[in-house]
Order: sequence, then C-alpha cells, then structure tokens
Amino acid sequence: MNASGKADWGSSYRLIAADKWKAKSAAMGRDVTQALVDYAQPRAGMKILDLASGTGEPAISLALQVGPGGEVTALDLSAELLEIAADRARERKLTNLVIKQADAHEIPFPDNSFDLVTSRFGVMFFQKKALEEALRVLKPGARACFLAWGPFEQPFWLSMVGVAHKYAGGERTAPGQDPSRYGKPGSLSAAMREAGFQQIEEETKTLPWTWPGPAEEVWEQAQAMSTPFLPMIKRVPAEKWEQMNREVLESVGRHAEGGSIKFGAVVVLASGRKG
Repeated sequence: MNASGKADWGSSYRLIAADKWKAKSAAMGRDVTQALVDYAQPRAGMKILDLASGTGEPAISLALQVGPGGEVTALDLSAELLEIAADRARERKLTNLVIKQADAHEIPFPDNSFDLVTSRFGVMFFQKKALEEALRVLKPGARACFLAWGPFEQPFWLSMVGVAHKYAGGERTAPGQDPSRYGKPGSLSAAMREAGFQQIEEETKTLPWTWPGPAEEVWEQAQAMSTPFLPMIKRVPAEKWEQMNREVLESVGRHAEGGSIKFGAVVVLASGRKG
C-alpha cells in the first residue's frame, strides 16, 4: 500500500515481476482476454478506451481487431506498466494503440468520445466515480464491457492466497481492494445501474486459466503480482513461512497436468449502454 492507502500497483517489485513473467502471464490470461474481446464485439474503425490496462490487455487484442482506421487508448495509473504495454505493441508493429497515464476516476477525455469502453480485471477496484466517468466518455448508445473475477472460492485463489490467509489471519485485503468484490451474481450489474448505465447484461463463465510451468513459478508470480493480497501475505510469521510455502505448492500441485497448472477461472462479464 502507498501513503494514500491505495494498493501500490506500480511498485518496483511488481514491475520487475511483470516484465519477467509477461509472456507466461499473457499465456495464462489469453482465454480470459479473448472472452472479453468476443463479448465486446469490437468493429473495424472503432475508437476504444481500455481502463486499468496495465501491461496492455485487452487493449492490444482490441487494437488488432479495429484495424488501422480505429484507435485503442490504454489507460492506467502506472506509467511503468504502460511502458511494458508500449513495448508489446511495438513488437507487434501496432500503430493504433495510444498509451495514456491517468486515473480511471478522472478520465482526461471529453464527453461522448468513445465507441466502446473495456476493462479486464480492473472494474473490481473502481469506485462509483470511475463507472460514471466511463459512462460520460461513451458516445450515446455505446457500450462499456467489463470482466471481473467471480467468487474467491476457486482454485487459483484458494490454492495460494487462501492457504497464505490461513497462516496470516486478519483481513484478506484492505477495504475496496477485494478482487472477488463482484463474485455474487448481479452485484456488478447493480453497481453499473447505480452509475447510470442502461440495458445492462451480466453472465458468469468458467474459462481456461493455465500457467505454462511448475507450481513454484506461479506462486512466485502471485507473490509479486497479486497486489491486493501482498500486505496479507507479508503478515505470515517468519517461523510459519516454510510450512505455508510447502502447503501452497502442494495445493497448487493438485492442478498440475502435462507440465502446466490448470486452475480454470470463474469470471463475470457485464455490459451496459449509454442512453
């Protein structure tokens, strides 16, 4: 956490991990990213805003869909994470991806600017103001499409964070930082409705969520990248760490298959329109 009490999404440790694991993290998230892209139905020539874009997804996948006549803006608080996104875009020779450092709660664009707004695993950390901002910058009749984590009670979280929490005690996350905030069906729809969205739709899906490597790797990646849970993980007493670590690896290992860890991911997809 930083001095303001918010999760420190741009910490140096996380940035090093994001770069180290960017290929395998992208591979693990590929099916989830594609699910959001398919759900959002981007069309050639669209102008799209991707909020909390981090290292660049689904912004990069969307940019590939809208073609040279379209434009995707990847917006995030962390300039360093966005630089990783920019590098990935350059590797793909994308010229229609714009990088913008900004807060989703204060989107620096005029009203009615975008044909589509998206966010993958970002909306859980938005307050009402961010949803209102997303609505404001949409063109009349245009959609916002969000993908959030489902319930905490699923293999990816239980096998690592769940085990660590047993040893750490206390709250799993700080208030407003729970990735499973919208795990209860209808809760994301309700938040969007309160922000002013219309024609809201929501569905829950179970998708592949596979780490292409051993248990030790995905646990190392989780310790660096699961920002909301890091304060809790750091509370585990030193004398319990070895036992906790052993239990995590054993728990994760139950999902091992063919050199990969096949967790699966329960996610919520929700969309709404501007009236």
